[in-house]
Amino acid sequence: MKTEPSISSSGILLLDKPVGMTSNAALGQAKRILGLKKAGHTGTLDPLASGLLVLCFGQATKVAGYLLDAEKAYEATLKLGITTDSEDAEGEVIERREVPELSESDIDAVLEHFRGSIEQIPPMYSALKYHGRRLYELARRGETVARPPRPVIIHELNLLGHEGDLIELSVRCSKGTYIRSLARDIGKRLECGAHLIGLRRTASEPFRVADAHTLENLQTLTCDDARSLLLPADRALEHLPAVHVDEQQAARLQQGQFLSGLPGTEAGNVRIYSPELFVGIGQMDGAGHLRPTRILLTT
Repeated sequence: MKTEPSISSSGILLLDKPVGMTSNAALGQAKRILGLKKAGHTGTLDPLASGLLVLCFGQATKVAGYLLDAEKAYEATLKLGITTDSEDAEGEVIERREVPELSESDIDAVLEHFRGSIEQIPPMYSALKYHGRRLYELARRGETVARPPRPVIIHELNLLGHEGDLIELSVRCSKGTYIRSLARDIGKRLECGAHLIGLRRTASEPFRVADAHTLENLQTLTCDDARSLLLPADRALEHLPAVHVDEQQAARLQQGQFLSGLPGTEAGNVRIYSPELFVGIGQMDGAGHLRPTRILLTT
């Protein structure tokens, strides 16, 4: 099925962000390579981290909000025995402790405490706000404030390797999970402290870093060739059921009108298709009524 018109100025780019670059800087470089101005990313990666950054361009920015809630997967490296104020390698050391002899079963017993639904205290060096100020702004001034714990879900947490004071983990988690804070809390459980020294995002559902492109490779391409790598916007929405309408109904939706009498779809968000095009996102009420919520310009 054809899902979207071949408009090269709209779509989703899977980028493999390098270590040492902010997500906004990576987005800026991608925009210049593709020659596109309207763009956004769907979940920040710290400069310390590498891996999958999902970028939306043009009309595809309308689906970006539906990717913010996506489950994400990471490979993380923890250094035991040292705690930092930022909970990662960029911070100042605040405590050093001896690392005990640990077996894989010792470590896995600790990891078990963090599998499933947990509560996590966000790091001070984060973009969350406290009385209108970013926490990292307060942290840079040497201030520490109480942060209420937040619920997150650790769907999978597995030990990949352990040598000396280093532990490598794979993590699949819900939105809002701070891997730095997970490293901090694992270190506490191991009674020696820990901080995050390496992080790579391997997935942001439904996308995988194995399908992503590096900036280095993109820079070797012409603008048109780089744009040819854009995925259609509806690739981000394959978890939603599809509703098919005719051209007249699609035109009504583009004018913000409701549709009635559509069979067989439960209440909730849906992908909308006309005979030839992906029209956008709508919401069914369970009684055959469809309300447009995010309509793409298809002309």
